Amino acid sequence: MKKLLLATTLASATATAAHAQSSVALYGIVEDGLDFVSNVQGAHLTQLASGVTAGSRWGVRGTEDLGGGLSAVFRLESGFDLNSGKLGSGLAFSRNAYVGLSDTRLGTLTLGRQWDSIVDYVEPFTLNGNIGGYYFAHPNDMDNTDNGFPISNAVKYRSPTLAGFTFGGLYAPGGQAGRFSDNATFSIGGNYAAGPFGLGIGYLRINDPGVSTQGYQNYPGFTNAVYGDYLAAARAQKVFGVGASWQIVKAVQILFDFTNTNFQQGSSGHDATFQNYEISTLITPLPAVTIGAGYTYTTGRDHATDGTPKYNQFNLSVEYALSKRTSVYVMGAFQKAAGDAQVAQIAGFNPSGNQKQAVGRLGVRHVF
Repeated sequence: MKKLLLATTLASATATAAHAQSSVALYGIVEDGLDFVSNVQGAHLTQLASGVTAGSRWGVRGTEDLGGGLSAVFRLESGFDLNSGKLGSGLAFSRNAYVGLSDTRLGTLTLGRQWDSIVDYVEPFTLNGNIGGYYFAHPNDMDNTDNGFPISNAVKYRSPTLAGFTFGGLYAPGGQAGRFSDNATFSIGGNYAAGPFGLGIGYLRINDPGVSTQGYQNYPGFTNAVYGDYLAAARAQKVFGVGASWQIVKAVQILFDFTNTNFQQGSSGHDATFQNYEISTLITPLPAVTIGAGYTYTTGRDHATDGTPKYNQFNLSVEYALSKRTSVYVMGAFQKAAGDAQVAQIAGFNPSGNQKQAVGRLGVRHVF
């Protein structure tokens, strides 16, 4: 009896200590809104759409203190469509699913499905990375600056912040016996923050992107008129991006980013490339009000035909915080295609029937 009592006491004490040194949190975002679109394949469109400004999701994250500045970490995060109840991309954990170790001096190493360095270090300098979501993304999120797809089977490292500088990288093996590079993904980047200024840089290479990623461009029933054929044929999708920010005054921030996307051998054995130039601003005239406005110019080249598609997109959003967790907003985007681009296509919609497309949206978002 005494041995049983002692064992029970020790087990209870151990469980209490472990509980005190560990934390697990349930979190999520629920977002929905009503869209009014000027031209989708020649017709007007009115629809409900979920998770536009911040993908609707739920997740569980946790840490366990292992002592000496070392912790075990994990995250399981699933996107979903609020209006249909469907899981994002048809996966149980479409956004993140990883486990790893984090050290306050050495950084964090994680294994699983996770975001690449373009998302980590360049997206924060885009307008869609701060307000507006994927309707404000570069055409069809060709550079993944709206985290259209995480990378599966990935090993990822992120450093601690050292004198304002943070860096990291990711590698995902393709898993093909005897073919080391097939379906593999590599990414690296970093950022620097000093006072009102911020800088970010990132690089992403995805081999055989048409089959190795399950992303926005592969959704069923969606016609990608911007780069769909290039992606399907490409040997690799290579993205380079840089971004910068300047907090002019407390209520006004200016953002700039540039990306270059190359679909290697994506057009009849030749490359197809796109460059995006974006400038935007975030203004908070009142603590509860956030205004975002931006312009993106996109120019491309099909090296097989010398075709030069171009896109101009203007974005505007106004959000009002009803509380710390609930906001309402109104937003709009307008895109004008030019050059050899025959149709406009704002991310999230099928192409227009001409070179112009516009969307207006009223929405509500709750964070828990």
